[in-house]
Amino acid sequence: MSLSICLSPFTTPPQTFHRNPLFGPIKFKLPTISASQDLSNPRPIKSVIRNSGRPPVSAAKPRWENTLSDAASLYPVYVTVGGVVTCLRPSTFSWFVERGPTSYSLSLGFIMLAMGLTLELKDFFNLFMQRPLSILFGCVAQYTIMPTLGLIISKSLGLAPSVSVGLILLSCCPGGTASNVVTLIAQGDVPLSIVMTVCTTLGAVLLTPLLTKILAGTYVPVDAVKLSISTLQVVVAPILLGSYAQSTFPAVVKVVTPFSPLLAVLTSSLLACSVFSENVVRLKSSMLASSLSSEASPLLRAQEILSGELGVIILSVLLLHFAGFFVGYISAAIVGFKEPQRRAISIEVGMQNSSLGVVLATAHFTSSMVALPAAMSAVIMNIMGSSLGFFWQFIDPSDSQTSTNVDDK
Repeated sequence: MSLSICLSPFTTPPQTFHRNPLFGPIKFKLPTISASQDLSNPRPIKSVIRNSGRPPVSAAKPRWENTLSDAASLYPVYVTVGGVVTCLRPSTFSWFVERGPTSYSLSLGFIMLAMGLTLELKDFFNLFMQRPLSILFGCVAQYTIMPTLGLIISKSLGLAPSVSVGLILLSCCPGGTASNVVTLIAQGDVPLSIVMTVCTTLGAVLLTPLLTKILAGTYVPVDAVKLSISTLQVVVAPILLGSYAQSTFPAVVKVVTPFSPLLAVLTSSLLACSVFSENVVRLKSSMLASSLSSEASPLLRAQEILSGELGVIILSVLLLHFAGFFVGYISAAIVGFKEPQRRAISIEVGMQNSSLGVVLATAHFTSSMVALPAAMSAVIMNIMGSSLGFFWQFIDPSDSQTSTNVDDK
């Protein structure tokens, strides 16, 4: 008795796999494998493939492109190393700081342009129409959970007004592109993560300034109109420009695209470290003001440092992202989404566009401390998100039990 296996071209809806738009889209379709109904007359696989009418799976990328992609995925490492260099020698990034906030705005514009170069608006709208409920829920969760957490944490810890404004501004920012990579590692719903990032980024033109004014307006005056204009200039315009360039000059974009992820990641690292370096001198002064003698043990000195201003800022950022991951996952589970969607929503809610927070803080607020939570978040958030992604990588999402499944259709 023999059993033949045939490739039945798409007897069920094909699965499409995407990658983070910033790290280059990969789209391929898998045919369904099914047992042949006629066991006595097997059909050759070759003829089925030839007559399927479907394009073959695209060839693997060259090794040098994979190397660039791997280098771009080390974003948390770059930010962490840059933070250490900043602590040891703050003047390292002075050339970039002196040209701020213009240099900050141009940097974020470049990052968003790199994202736009790999964004196909047609595919984006098609996916949105296929998954409206999960996408809308994720976007609503992004702009309700995090701003609420930012306000609660700032009041609970009794943060200084400038730091409170910075934390609230960070919590009102859209999801960051790094969340797409973390979702891929965590075996989450990557297409959902990508569309959520794009939707929340476009919505940031109105929602980020409005929420910041409502929640942080009690601390300092907030000009929502100027915040909105800045967001439009440094986020939305570059994304649309990149998408237009992709459709108008595909040959040029094809050459540039492999290099844009790494350049964008390095630019984002430079942006975060530069803002951090602005505040290093002040933070070091508070450390030196410690009453402990130089002969105190490293553990006691670390406790003294973390109990001061720096420690409170680190704690507030840790709590914000941890609570974002947790509440985002729980809310998606309560509604009834499947495990891959839960992971995508959790990661998207918990990871913010800290670069946008840095740019808006430096451009519209006089105190440099307003930008510090967003700069610290660039390091803390990526370490936490990457750790969560690697944890979920070893847990099969299909093994999780779900009592109710939400259907987008």
